[in-house]
Amino acid sequence: MPRAVTYAKGSIIYFSGDKDERIFILQKGIVVLSSVDIETGAKITEQVREGEFFGVKSAFGHFPREETATVLADSMTISMSVQEFEALFSSNKMIIMKMLRVFSNQLRAVHKKIESILKSNTNINQYTGMQSVAQAFFNDEAYKSCCDVCLKFLQRFPEAPNKNDMAKLYQDAKKRYDLLASRGTSPTAAPVLQPTAAQSALAQFNLPAFQRFQKTYEPGSVIISEFEPGDCFYLIQSGQVQLVKTVKDQNKNLDILMPSEFFGEMAILENTPRSATCVASGTVQCLEFNKANFEVLMTGNPQLALILLKLFCKRIYDQKRRLQILVINDPQARIGDVFLMFDEMNPVSNPAERSRRFNLTAGDVSHWAGLPVETVRDELNKFVEKHKIEIFDNYLVINNIVDMKRMVDQKKAQRQG
Repeated sequence: MPRAVTYAKGSIIYFSGDKDERIFILQKGIVVLSSVDIETGAKITEQVREGEFFGVKSAFGHFPREETATVLADSMTISMSVQEFEALFSSNKMIIMKMLRVFSNQLRAVHKKIESILKSNTNINQYTGMQSVAQAFFNDEAYKSCCDVCLKFLQRFPEAPNKNDMAKLYQDAKKRYDLLASRGTSPTAAPVLQPTAAQSALAQFNLPAFQRFQKTYEPGSVIISEFEPGDCFYLIQSGQVQLVKTVKDQNKNLDILMPSEFFGEMAILENTPRSATCVASGTVQCLEFNKANFEVLMTGNPQLALILLKLFCKRIYDQKRRLQILVINDPQARIGDVFLMFDEMNPVSNPAERSRRFNLTAGDVSHWAGLPVETVRDELNKFVEKHKIEIFDNYLVINNIVDMKRMVDQKKAQRQG
């Protein structure tokens, strides 16, 4: 049962880094949340208002606390477990939708910081933006994806000033795609992260009532294009979806989404153009829900809203982890932190084992680190020369993950100093 807990002035409810899965509501008093900005290292403080929840993200995502909760005046809170929160508030549409919008704004803020570091042009308009996306796929020889973006553009913006350019790009990409298809060449899959979302979340969507929402996408298909209007969101049933951002006609990998994860939900909540492109990595089957039935779906399926809320928490955590990599100035430490991120997302059965194998190429590491592939190759060769890693055709081996972490931590400490 939720219980009332009182705290005296000066108390700490929890520290940053704690593994604490309680959720709190501030009944009265003053509580301040303090954290450190990932990009600048500056201290951030936020006062919790009476009646507001706090500690939700880390509790739902089962992650360490990102902030320290300090009591500035005698306070009383209601403390509850995740299960108690679900039992009490899962059917409260107003609270769940408010949380979804708050987390959506937080996720977009992290995306904007990533865009800034990757030097993405955030002032680009929808017409030139989608053209840049299509051109990036063409440059990568991902002709199926290029064709899909061009067709989306021509269907949505038939009177756009650059429609002839897009039509020509489509024709060029189509010819090359047909030629590759005749040779039996197919799109390659993205580097795999092991699924972390609860697969059991999919069970409730296997009912016949959901079959009319089902869509299947071929490898390389663009399900959502960056800059296009947002009118649908998706739940992955099988396959993997690669999330990419276009920067100066080049694609940068943001994330890889697994079965039971949602995507496209930010545009639904905020009524804004798509902020990233979602590409089928292999054959993908998903459920498509439109904007009109979104809130109805949330109301009629409270468990769906809770799953979406938990996935927002995970997405925010994952993107902040990516941001931690991108703010490292030293390229070798940045690449090392990519390895640490993959190690965190793919825990081994025997933690005492220090060797790690990752299905990554120099190009994959380049995407995650936000560095030119030539720079990545040079730095990887330095690791090889020092016997830190071994490189094979489609994977690499980290000989000592503890040693890699020590190097990254030292570089981070030097930056902070």
